[in-house]
Amino acid sequence: MKRIRYTKFTGDLASSFGLEDLMQALSDFLLDSGFQDPRSRFQSLDGDQTMENLRDAIRQALDSGELFDEEAQEKYETLSEDQVEDLIDQIIQKMQDQNFINAEEPKQGQGEQGDGPEMQARFEVTDKAMDFLGYKALRELLGPLGKSNLGRHDTRHEASGVETNGSSKQYEFGDNLNLDITATLSSVFAREGFHVAAGEAPGTLHLEYQDLHVHQSDYQSSCATVVLLDCSHSMILYGEDRFTPAKRVAMALAHLIRTQFPGDTINLVLFHDSAEEVPISQLSRVKVGPHYTNTREGLRLAQRILARQTKDMKQIVMITDGKPSALTLPDGRIYKNAFGLDPLVIAETLEEVARCKRSNIMINTFMLASDFQLMQFVQKVSAMCRGKAYFTTPENLGSYLLMDFMSRRMKTIH
Repeated sequence: MKRIRYTKFTGDLASSFGLEDLMQALSDFLLDSGFQDPRSRFQSLDGDQTMENLRDAIRQALDSGELFDEEAQEKYETLSEDQVEDLIDQIIQKMQDQNFINAEEPKQGQGEQGDGPEMQARFEVTDKAMDFLGYKALRELLGPLGKSNLGRHDTRHEASGVETNGSSKQYEFGDNLNLDITATLSSVFAREGFHVAAGEAPGTLHLEYQDLHVHQSDYQSSCATVVLLDCSHSMILYGEDRFTPAKRVAMALAHLIRTQFPGDTINLVLFHDSAEEVPISQLSRVKVGPHYTNTREGLRLAQRILARQTKDMKQIVMITDGKPSALTLPDGRIYKNAFGLDPLVIAETLEEVARCKRSNIMINTFMLASDFQLMQFVQKVSAMCRGKAYFTTPENLGSYLLMDFMSRRMKTIH
């Protein structure tokens, strides 16, 4: 949405719009997943994060008319080509000064010549920029839900704490000493009444250990989440980009957890022919990989990550569009079969799901496909580990995922 500014235009075009607006305009370029969308204004740039491509992306954003107000737009349209290049230089410098990007020197090897992509100056998106894009994605996803104030994971249990719920309990060793004075005094009076013993000052109370009562608060749990993201090549096939929306959802979920659930953790695992953990901060650089889907290897890595966590809740959020079609053999070789549901691959994958169940790890699957056999497989996975299966599309993936994350309270802990 175009921002309307009411300040007087000073003639400095580089300062006539916020860098946040520019980052939002460039988000499709910065989060490119390898899908050549013919509708994207950046489709000719191949998503390669070179400084030259960044200059072209900024130029296209400026030409779109979405950044300037009317007066600044008229001024921009009178600039010569050299003046536009100078303006882009100023904007890039501001992006570096405000820590939205880091510029990298071109990689030069001994005796190497040429101007290929590997020889060009490059840039990387900073944690600050990723955090901003995650916030924007979260706000856009939460808008249609009508959600604004988010809390922590409520449970059916009670505990002693600071945020009370009106009830109290007898003090036990280890409780926070958030003393309920009324209940404590009531216990004393009920036990011995009010009297003055010989030699004691008037109003003396004999307070004993069993008289102590503390306020109760709602016990709120913590959760360890691993986002298991399918980056096999099918995520950008068939004329649809499914990977970029999944990346945006992962960014939004990471921002939600960091800001609203500070006791929680989130890790990201990519799976394709094999699987690897990727820092959330590197999510913008991730693109689709090999063709096969090694779901079991992704589940194995997710379990190793969750085994290191000491949270009440442990869950795997799996986003995929394809059937398991690869398997890592004991000798390290990758067994692949893309035709149908291979019995060996399915059996080994379900065995890994069973291990998740034995470790009290819930698996919620967000399926970006509607193949009947695949639906049956996903439903079986969900039934085995008390999870849920959502058959969704890239357009409403975020709504389903965030609604599930926020509405699920700690009902499974007894």
